[in-house]
Amino acid sequence: MERRLLSGDEAVAAGAQDAGVRLGTGYPGTPSTEILEAFSALGGRAQWAPNEKVALEVGLGAAFGGARALVTMKHVGVNVAADPLFTAAYTGVTGGLVVVAADDPGMASSQNEQDSRRYAVAAGLPMLEPADSQEAYDLTLAAFELSERWQLPVMLRMTTRVCHGKSIVTHRPPVRVREPAPFARDIAGRVMIPAYARPAHRRLRTKLASLAAWAETAPVIVWRKGDKGLGIVATGVAARHAREAAPGASLLELKLLHPLPIEKLQAFARSVERCVVVEEGDPVVADALRAAGVNVESKPEPFRFGELDVARVRRILARDASPEPEPPKGKPPQLCEACPYHPVYGTLRKLDCIVAGDIGCYTLGVLPPYQGMDTCVAMGASLGVGLGLRHVLPEADARRVVSIIGDSTFVHTGLNGLVEMVYNPPATGHVLIVLDNGTTAMTGQQEHPGTGRKLDHDPTGKVSIEGLARALGVANVDVIDPVADAGGFERMLVDRLRRSELSVIVARRPCVLAAADIRKHEKAAAEKAALSACAACAEPENV
Repeated sequence: MERRLLSGDEAVAAGAQDAGVRLGTGYPGTPSTEILEAFSALGGRAQWAPNEKVALEVGLGAAFGGARALVTMKHVGVNVAADPLFTAAYTGVTGGLVVVAADDPGMASSQNEQDSRRYAVAAGLPMLEPADSQEAYDLTLAAFELSERWQLPVMLRMTTRVCHGKSIVTHRPPVRVREPAPFARDIAGRVMIPAYARPAHRRLRTKLASLAAWAETAPVIVWRKGDKGLGIVATGVAARHAREAAPGASLLELKLLHPLPIEKLQAFARSVERCVVVEEGDPVVADALRAAGVNVESKPEPFRFGELDVARVRRILARDASPEPEPPKGKPPQLCEACPYHPVYGTLRKLDCIVAGDIGCYTLGVLPPYQGMDTCVAMGASLGVGLGLRHVLPEADARRVVSIIGDSTFVHTGLNGLVEMVYNPPATGHVLIVLDNGTTAMTGQQEHPGTGRKLDHDPTGKVSIEGLARALGVANVDVIDPVADAGGFERMLVDRLRRSELSVIVARRPCVLAAADIRKHEKAAAEKAALSACAACAEPENV
């Protein structure tokens, strides 16, 4: 069998390829981004969606059609996808559907530290969690098998360390991809009006009970017998840390996080004098076990923050809740020296604007020297927050409010905010600045619907940000290069802030890190179009 050194993200991609996945879709977000890129590099059909909700809906449609589909996102992306996720648990699937949720303990590149396991419990979906790359590969295959066996979407929880850490992976023989089958109508199973949703909820709970019974003896729960004085229940990468921190302890590794095999867990807890749950993030498993009457200890409160490692696990086992040493301070991230956002933030600071900000590399404008952002909540929130401020602040302050958003984030969830801006305009008007650098820069220069290129950089339809604004009826829509014409940008912003009208300024300049690649992709697209035109001219005319 083939053996390769892979990151966890690459291992999920390899597992998806070997599982016969027909479609991979998602939205880029660290630490999940590389999954679809690796899947595409392996020859899989992969595509970026405008946002995670759309990605899940596309994947769900593919699974309704009997195909295996993979949907990827980071933990905060699950918030965006939650609406269809919960109902997909009722509708179930025909083909296999696996939803990867990549959590970011310690917030290496995220605005919060939420735990996606809570979504699995709330939605009523099975969830698996790997501890390393080999398990990421194996559990991806297992997730598709579980999905098809119980006809449910299956969540695969990844964490930053597993996503980016590398280990040896041994492949299995690939699954033969099934040919597309004709569409099978199932109105009562797929159309969730109340009359059909009520029995669907009961079917879901029956499936979960069946899964829990299966888990009691399934290989996704590994019992390693050891010292009866100490037993550890551990999940994900924390299980690896626990084995190193207490090599002699009895260990129960949970690779299935929901539903839990309560009887097996009760038996394990009874077999040891002391049973401790070691898990990254919230005490999800510990709380569930204690609620079920299983006698376990949870980790002290300080250890729910950040990533776990061997030293921290040793402290958990020693019940050491004393203050931890402060981590060494590294150099904070900052805008690139040649970033096109510098003149924008310089102008915002000069004009003393109140800035409702958004998620992207431009969020770094909040740091010195600009400190050019007053709020940053979630993807696409800059418009709604900015409008709310405009509605309630005294007029002098309201006229200083500006919303800023990146091009990829605008397509992701900013468009609804723009509709709100047109539908419920503040009395003072509003100004939206779209920072268009031609890429999804923060996660590694991925494409999005506004670039006119697919995940593999081939040309496709291009969404016009300024065209959307004009079509929605925004009074003032302008496109300007803030680097080439910094003075013009400042004069434009001063003028728009004075008007009691709606204004959209698209500050367009390619990201300095992506500019060369953008030119290369555009040249390749032009050459491809020229070849297609030549081929069309060479075809004989029909007589």
